[in-house]
Amino acid sequence: MARKKKKETFTPNGVLKYMARVGRPITLREIYRHFGLTGQKDRVQELLTDLEKQGEIIQISSKRYGLTRKMNLVVGRLSCHPDGYGFVIPDEEGKRDIFISPRHLKEAMHGDRVVVRLEKRRRGRLREGEIVRILERKNKYIVGRFETDGQVGFLLPEEERFTTEVVVPLSWAKEAASGQMVVAEIVRYPSPNRGALAKVVEILGDESLASTQAQIVTYKYDFPRSFSEQAIKEAEGAALEVTSVGERRDLRKLTLFTIDGEKARDFDDAVGIKKEKGGYRLYVAIADVAHYVTPRFILDEEAYLRGNSVYFPDRVLPMLPFSLSQDICSLNPREDRLAMTVEMRFNKQGELINYDIYESVIQSKARLTYRQVQSVLNGDTKIIKSKRILRALHYMAELAEILRQRRINRGSLDFDLPEPEVMLDLLGHATDIIRAERLFSHRIIEEFMIVANETVATHLTEKGWPMVYRVHDRPSGEKMVAFAKFIETLGYSLPKTKEYTPLDFQKLLTEVKDTPHEFLVNRLLLRSLKQARYNPYNIGHFGLASNCYTHFTSPIRRYADLVVHRLLKKQLREGKPKEKWIRKLETISQHISERERIAMEAEREMVDRLRVQFMANKIGEEYDGVISGVTTFGFFVELDSIFVEGLVRVSSLHDDYYLFNERTFSLVGKRTHNTFRFGDRVRVKVINVNTHRREIELHLVKKYLNF
Repeated sequence: MARKKKKETFTPNGVLKYMARVGRPITLREIYRHFGLTGQKDRVQELLTDLEKQGEIIQISSKRYGLTRKMNLVVGRLSCHPDGYGFVIPDEEGKRDIFISPRHLKEAMHGDRVVVRLEKRRRGRLREGEIVRILERKNKYIVGRFETDGQVGFLLPEEERFTTEVVVPLSWAKEAASGQMVVAEIVRYPSPNRGALAKVVEILGDESLASTQAQIVTYKYDFPRSFSEQAIKEAEGAALEVTSVGERRDLRKLTLFTIDGEKARDFDDAVGIKKEKGGYRLYVAIADVAHYVTPRFILDEEAYLRGNSVYFPDRVLPMLPFSLSQDICSLNPREDRLAMTVEMRFNKQGELINYDIYESVIQSKARLTYRQVQSVLNGDTKIIKSKRILRALHYMAELAEILRQRRINRGSLDFDLPEPEVMLDLLGHATDIIRAERLFSHRIIEEFMIVANETVATHLTEKGWPMVYRVHDRPSGEKMVAFAKFIETLGYSLPKTKEYTPLDFQKLLTEVKDTPHEFLVNRLLLRSLKQARYNPYNIGHFGLASNCYTHFTSPIRRYADLVVHRLLKKQLREGKPKEKWIRKLETISQHISERERIAMEAEREMVDRLRVQFMANKIGEEYDGVISGVTTFGFFVELDSIFVEGLVRVSSLHDDYYLFNERTFSLVGKRTHNTFRFGDRVRVKVINVNTHRREIELHLVKKYLNF
């Protein structure tokens, strides 16, 4: 007797296998019959809906379901262009983008996840397609400028890639005035016959204010704007805990202090030093955030979600509630605080002789700023009254210079590129944008944090513990090949090798120092290197020429550091790691690397927005500057007196036809052979500022001769 055929299990994978085997679109009845399902309509519909959202299947006419990959369909995310067309970026890695003409966008909006039907590819052109289904709407809220003629209201989206018309009935305008920036909730998405309909849910205000721009960026990048009640409750409960010594080392009598910027509000690192017969004993005490923020609590979940704090010129979007970040976890002066301390002994040559890592209780003796410390190092002893602190600062300067030289000798790269600092008035308007000072006092803290990070990373690695490393890949690829060829045109060279070392680049940076090529080579090399990231596997940090590196010194503002603190505390107490941790660390590393990139992008955009707002009333003014970028359509100029960059379009250069030379990163005149390249000094005039597109257009007044 033949055995009865066993029915397949009704699972997503089972349905997909069945559909692939049948080889044609199937009906619901066929699914019920094949899987032996009766009276389970909701279960079937839920599974099919999930598969549709994933883009695996699509419902077609006659209520049949087909496999998207068998129907010349592609699933991906729509990216629109301000000119009306768009591209769909396929979910499947390695697949090329698909061009979508304006008439084939249908009612889809920028950011939506869609299904595209591929059309025949024309020779030499991108694949083209037509959107046939919207799987997921990306945007429920849109930030924009509210405008009204008194009869009806409109939203002009701040994001130019939202090209659809958005109508806001005046009864839904929430008393917004014409010209104000608002947040609107989409009530009805666009259709082929009508635009979108929305209602104002929040009035942001005047777009020229830093506070308004900060809110716009916060919404754009979907940053959490507040903590949940439960997270705040947990944080406030932790902040009420009485600080006690217990089994910790009592360092409260030790002369420890913090050194930060003038605007800093949270202090997660304190330093102390003793000069000994054979060298120095350095203490780096870091706030013990892991004592207060424990896994599996809502507070920890929200910290992980954020990944790090985000810093804007007028505010911070903190990783942890202020009751922790600016209170119990902040090493405020003359208050007992829990810390993780790395105590390191160095000989006179800066070599680490031995170290100790332990839980401690400290009391910071002072809150110093970088400018105060620099003044002391420059000879002003009246600023700080404590003789112990004055003496410690000079010892720190000695040790920091020794450590810096030792780091440079091993090949560590130091680009020393300026960072922008936005000056705001009381109302929140940008009054100036300057290059932030980088003093030797900054270098002191940088050196101490680097050596503490390396010590902790090496300690946990040698103990056989899993880690979240801070890694920086070796440079390779087309960018590095182009860079090597370019510097040859300047008279410099890199070794003929497949694998460069940090010393190769450091030697080059030393060669170009104080030459006309310094700006150019530094900027291009930095752009040619890869971005640092987090990884549970140690591949070293190329830029620092460090074999073993992590982030340990900023647990208030970086989740990576918080994880390292937890691992360190477990190692000190338990001794043996668990194998399952490495899998968790892979997920954590990937997430926090992504959150870091998003935060950096948002912070840069925020400064760019304020730069454009600041330059809006500077039309007609002239400035000296240096060419900081060259493209086929023009060159960018970084101004001297204001830390702002603008574009000189190639179409505005009327004395010749200019062509872009990829090898020399320059624009070259076809007739005159005039060149514009990285590092050239020019004088320009501001001729237009488009705040919406964040563009500053410049006109060339003259080019200075290079010597």
